[in-house]
Amino acid sequence: MRWEFQIGLRYLRARRRQFFGSLIAVTACLGVAIGVMTLTIVLSVMTGFEEDLRDRILGFTPQIIVLSHAGAIRDYAPDVDRVRSTPGVVAAAPFIYTQVMLTTATSVAGASVRGVEPDHLNDVIDVKKHLKEGSADELGRPMPVKTIVDGEDQQVMLDQVMLGFELARLLGVRVGDPVNVISPLGSPGPFGMVPRVKRFAVGGIFDSGMYELDSTIIFMSLADAQQFLEIGPAITGIEVKVKDQYESQAIARRIEGVLGFPFHARDWLETNRNLFIAFSLEKAVYFIVLLLIVLVAAFNIVATLIMVVMEKRKDIAILKSMGATNLAVGTIFVFKGAVIGTVGTVLGVLGGLGGSALLSRYHFIELPKDVFYVSTVPVRIYPENFIAVALASLLICVFATIYPARQAARLSPVEVIRYE
Repeated sequence: MRWEFQIGLRYLRARRRQFFGSLIAVTACLGVAIGVMTLTIVLSVMTGFEEDLRDRILGFTPQIIVLSHAGAIRDYAPDVDRVRSTPGVVAAAPFIYTQVMLTTATSVAGASVRGVEPDHLNDVIDVKKHLKEGSADELGRPMPVKTIVDGEDQQVMLDQVMLGFELARLLGVRVGDPVNVISPLGSPGPFGMVPRVKRFAVGGIFDSGMYELDSTIIFMSLADAQQFLEIGPAITGIEVKVKDQYESQAIARRIEGVLGFPFHARDWLETNRNLFIAFSLEKAVYFIVLLLIVLVAAFNIVATLIMVVMEKRKDIAILKSMGATNLAVGTIFVFKGAVIGTVGTVLGVLGGLGGSALLSRYHFIELPKDVFYVSTVPVRIYPENFIAVALASLLICVFATIYPARQAARLSPVEVIRYE
């Protein structure tokens, strides 16, 4: 070991008369550890929230949506086949999207109809995983429902649809109950436009955990949606699932090249751009703000090194008179500050890993589900987050040593020997 490092380690050892300086060094080390630990835990929690929200969104929204500038897509079978054969695409299915109003005997609510092919219901979006009641396999098939017709109880056969949990609760319906679907795109009649009304049976209720989806979405078979809207063999667009969700933007451009004009594709990042930009900005702000804790601890490192320089003026003068260069003297104090910062960073990273693992396993913090979309704090541990925090901490601690080390290096041995 070089002599500069040996002297730096010796200065770290506490003596009785230097206890106060050593106490400041320990405080600086603990400050770095607390800052690093807090920052890593917060980043793990923020990453967990972001990924959990992304998974919930992608569970009910396709990764890519293909639409046409011309409006409805007719003779869509060849287009769907071309999308399915595009490299990177796992599955593709036609869909219909429109706004409707739902009514029951006691309530009314607005909703968004998603007409899908029952055989390909789970190819693009993961609906069956979140099914709470009923069956998704019977979507679009007739179901016997008891209803009152002309004051008498009768049993009728109604095609099945699936509702979100919050929407079903708002309407006061359960599996097996009838629901009226009203389209604002009416049909012409002798007295003007007449709204289209059709009765369906609730065949399933899903719970995605996201209020915005559970309170607005109603799944209907593609054939029922086409017949109800009277649009014939036409669709709104094509929903796509890709192999790598992070390559969705490149695959969307590839699909546009395959289909050509007037088709255009939007990936999930573009559709939810504002939401994920807000998450990234929030993580960056948390990183900067919590990094200030490490910066405060770095000021303690500066204070520690300045005190050591003042106490070791005679030692420095002797070393320089023996031939030590300014660089060698400065290295002693840079090394001491780096050791304090490294020990604090390592302790902080270990504490952050332990804290994140405990939060992930034991769920100490419970969240109200009526306010948040999760019942506990989600945690995701990624090595790159911990490495980034550790590097930032070490960089701050090393920079904090520059001023004290420079002052020690510039110390004149003649002045010290003359007055002391």
